[in-house]
Amino acid sequence: MPDAPDSGIDASAPGALRVTVTEHLWIPMPDGTRLAARLWLPRGASQHPVPGIFEYIPYRKADMVRARDERTHPWFAANGYACLRVDMRGSGDSEGLMADMYSDAELSDARHVIDWIAAQPWCDGRVGMFGTSWGGTAALQANLDAPGPLKAVIAVCATHDRYEDDIHHKGGCLLTDTFEWGATLPAILAAPPTPEIGADWKRAWQARLQALHFPVEAWLREEARGAYWRRGSVIHEAARLSRPVLAVGGWSDRYSNSVMSLVAARPELVWGVVGPWGHHYPDHGHPGPAIGFQQLALEWWDRWLRPDRPARDWPRLRVWLREFDPPGDALDRRRGRWIETGAPATCTRSRLLHLAPEGLSPAAPAHPGNWPVPADLRVGRASGDTGYFGRFGGLPSDQRDEDALSLSFETPPLEADLVLYGAASLRLCVGGGPMRQLSLRLNDVAGDGSSARVALAVRNLALDANLDAPQAPLSAEARALDVPFHTKAYRFRRGHRIRLSIAASYWPTIWPSASLGDLRLLRGALVLPVFEGRPPDLQRALPPALDLPEKKRFRTSVAAPLERFMRESETGELVSGWRQPFTETCHDDTGTAFGFETRVEHRITRGDPTSAISTVTHSARYSRPDGVAEIASALRARCDAAHYMVEGTLTADWDGARVATRAWDVTIPRRFS
Repeated sequence: MPDAPDSGIDASAPGALRVTVTEHLWIPMPDGTRLAARLWLPRGASQHPVPGIFEYIPYRKADMVRARDERTHPWFAANGYACLRVDMRGSGDSEGLMADMYSDAELSDARHVIDWIAAQPWCDGRVGMFGTSWGGTAALQANLDAPGPLKAVIAVCATHDRYEDDIHHKGGCLLTDTFEWGATLPAILAAPPTPEIGADWKRAWQARLQALHFPVEAWLREEARGAYWRRGSVIHEAARLSRPVLAVGGWSDRYSNSVMSLVAARPELVWGVVGPWGHHYPDHGHPGPAIGFQQLALEWWDRWLRPDRPARDWPRLRVWLREFDPPGDALDRRRGRWIETGAPATCTRSRLLHLAPEGLSPAAPAHPGNWPVPADLRVGRASGDTGYFGRFGGLPSDQRDEDALSLSFETPPLEADLVLYGAASLRLCVGGGPMRQLSLRLNDVAGDGSSARVALAVRNLALDANLDAPQAPLSAEARALDVPFHTKAYRFRRGHRIRLSIAASYWPTIWPSASLGDLRLLRGALVLPVFEGRPPDLQRALPPALDLPEKKRFRTSVAAPLERFMRESETGELVSGWRQPFTETCHDDTGTAFGFETRVEHRITRGDPTSAISTVTHSARYSRPDGVAEIASALRARCDAAHYMVEGTLTADWDGARVATRAWDVTIPRRFS
């Protein structure tokens, strides 16, 4: 293996070791497919084996996330671990094809990679697995009845429930983010392998392009939870988790729900950290404060992969206790503080606030209400981004205008601080028909009237309580519901008000129902898990974020800041979306560069939910010494009352010449919306 003394190692790391880097190696699978990996080894590992750690994702080790890999893998290697970055089957430089996320082949491959690492002469037989987003979810999945060599995992911004806490559906409602990912994922898989795989790389690329799948069709067809979404959702099989899990999340990320949920499901096996940030590794966490992920992870690996080293006790949960921030698109630092606790159920009590004519009241009203639930398609335009791709900004804006368009209930000014810790829920009884969608926002209202969104829940009323199957035939009779919010840690200040706002749509975050319906609220109660006493501060501070690698061999340029737009025409058409101008990262050590740009636009006409249209365009450019590849994809989704209609195109060029064109056009029945 070639020595790489100038490998970007943080030389200030305690006991830093020299590291050798293997740019490309093959990991064979039982079916003959080979997965590509990049390997960092502490010098001397071949004579004195060390534990192995790997990250398993489809995001191209050679270029797409190479800069991110340089922040973490070399640092772990300098601290005594063999580290690998593995491209999943059908992505990057790996062989094979990827038809969909979390396929049986993908899950099986992860287990074979674990066994292969453990059998290498530089590994002592102990293996750890980590990752963020897809990679973190893959680590959780590999932990079900884990292979013997796997000793611990770290899951960052991962989903434990692919249906409820991913980018496709929420509360049984279709998320418009599924269309963005439906355009982006095929473009990633359509990028060419590098010459590292051999002289036939272009032939392998053409074969991959011809076999390329567009999985958005399956994501739309599977409207209810069902077996499709349960596969790979570890929360449904939590008893099979078999190795210690460090679950890390951020309150500005939709996937944050997994941390407290996993701790609640397996409190003896899962430890959690939740910060204020979005969909990021926490050393680049934004909004801040960021923390030192590498040092936190190193302590975790030392605890479980090096039994000879002393281990400190860890609190079960360390979370950022948020509090009111004036609403805005972006914040550099959230207000709040770090706290440490056991599982939420061990330190909270439930407080009931009933929906009453006077607002949210501790006392139940004497008579049922009969409140119409507004169905104004303008509700949701202040929702901001989802945090899915870790884009800059996109936090929810001031909610007060949308509160005025909704059915709202609120408390008087609070006489004392109230700390929400865990998952709030709304028990309610609704009537009317047809029953379609429900959106719920729990907001913090300051003295100046500004309203900050604390938690969001949406619900497809056409599905049963488990979101598995159609609800019994709808009628005008009352129906009882219990709708959970995602877990939160939030302090409502004394003098502020808690406001619950209810509406029958939430565009453009969720795709609207075929009709707006006539929903009426008869009664309800907000259930708040309230922390008993004052949440304790950290006994030991979390490590500070490091600026890694110490010597950077990449440069990132951004043509312009991300642009967001929102307007309403005189005819009542609502238009909103965002555009990320061309952004490029150049790698000096390999002479390669990866650049991309994306534009998303949502349109709808007030009063007509079947006028909804979402359009996504995405392009990527891969520049390297032997030429330039350009991938462009586009997707357009629309609907009528009975169907989704989705069409897309993808083109691949090499040095300006067209290599492949793919197009698809599908019509999918709307069964439950």
